[in-house]
This record gives sequence, C-alpha cells and structure tokens, in this order.
Amino acid sequence: MKPIIGVTSSMETDQDYYMIGSENVNAISWAGGIPVMLPHLLEDRDVEHIASTIDGLYLTGGYDIDPTLFDEEPHPNLGTIIPSRDQFELALTQKMLDLGKPILGVCRGCQILNIARGGDMYQDIYAQIDRDLLQHKQKAPKGHGSHFVHVLKNSLLHRLTGLDKLKVNSRHHQANRNVATLFQTSGESNDWIIEAIESNQHPFVLGLQWHPENMLVSNDEASRKIFRGFIVACQDYEENAKR
Repeated sequence: MKPIIGVTSSMETDQDYYMIGSENVNAISWAGGIPVMLPHLLEDRDVEHIASTIDGLYLTGGYDIDPTLFDEEPHPNLGTIIPSRDQFELALTQKMLDLGKPILGVCRGCQILNIARGGDMYQDIYAQIDRDLLQHKQKAPKGHGSHFVHVLKNSLLHRLTGLDKLKVNSRHHQANRNVATLFQTSGESNDWIIEAIESNQHPFVLGLQWHPENMLVSNDEASRKIFRGFIVACQDYEENAKR
C-alpha cells in the first residue's frame, strides 16, 4: 500500500480557494506516496483526526509566518500572512510530532517545524542580519541550484544524500534563527544561514530551507533521495504500527 501524505495548501488573502503547486504533488507521487491536499481546519478534533489518518506530513512553501506566534511585532519587510494556515499547520505539526510520524518541511515548512517547538526566525534576513549575505532570492529558473549548503556529517540529511555539500535553489527572505531544542542544525550556507534542521528524537523529521520539489525537474539526485527517503520512512512507520 502506498502511504497517504498530507500536503499543506496555501491561499490568497481573499481566502477564496486553496492551492498547491503541481511540483509538490508530482514529487510525492514520483517518490511513491499518495498526496492529499489538506484544507485549513481549525477544530482540534479535526486536526487530531487528520494526524491519525495520514502516514506522513509534507509542509510546503508559501507566504510568510505571523511573527506574533514567536512573540515579535511585524517587521516593515514582513510579507503576506494567512492566519488560518499558520494556525492549522502549527497544530497539525504538533500532533504529528507527538505521534512520531514522518514530516518533511520545505522553505516555509522548515520554519513552521521550528516555531511549533518554540524556536524563532528572521522576518527578513537582509534587514535583520548585519553581515554580507548571499542571494537567497535567486534570479534563475526554479530548478537551478544557485548556492551551496554544507551538510552535518552523520545527520539524517547526510545519510539520505551521502554528500557533505549540496547545491540548492533559493527563494526566501526569511529563515530560522534560534533553533528549538528538539532540533539540530544539519545544513548551513556559506553565509551561515540555517538551511536544514532535523529532529534529535524522531526517525524522520526534516526541514529544508530550499525547494527540492523544483529540483526534481532538473533530475537532481540529492532531491530524489530526500523524497524517496521520506516516503520510505512513512512506509516504515505504517508497517511498524501494524505489528
């Protein structure tokens, strides 16, 4: 049986419709999972039912995150926020972590993971970091790897990719700052931006600041291994739960 993967959805501020990028759906399907779009349900029992039903959670990218969720006022460079998305994703992430189920978060999803366990983030790296930074909003096709990430040895990310250094794409102006104690930093760029975090306590909980789903189009082998590893972890969880 293919594992059921809950895929978080975005929306515009008018909240007229939900949306998921086709590359997110294609990545999960290619890796062997069945992607299911998740609307922003806010009742606790609904969130709990979703968490108990899906085999894994894929936290997608999208708009910015409400800074009051980590006790800050909005910076002038803060972008669009969708409060219902923040609330739903944080609640669902908490429940998935409590259940020990696999989670893969990309870009915004990497930040949601951290905030869910008490970490915080830069609302705008260029305004809030006083040093020279790389171009983190690349002016290149989405699937192009535009800068490098150094990978922590013996980390989950290292075991998945087998690489000490990855070449990744980059489309963000926010990033994790103080990482929650549940996580360790497993990837950094040359300007010391946190590019990957992973759980110290779960078999597969991984957050990536880049977009590996876009890099699948370019046949990037590391991205393939990450998505395939995620689906295998979901299958393993499901099989262990049946024993």
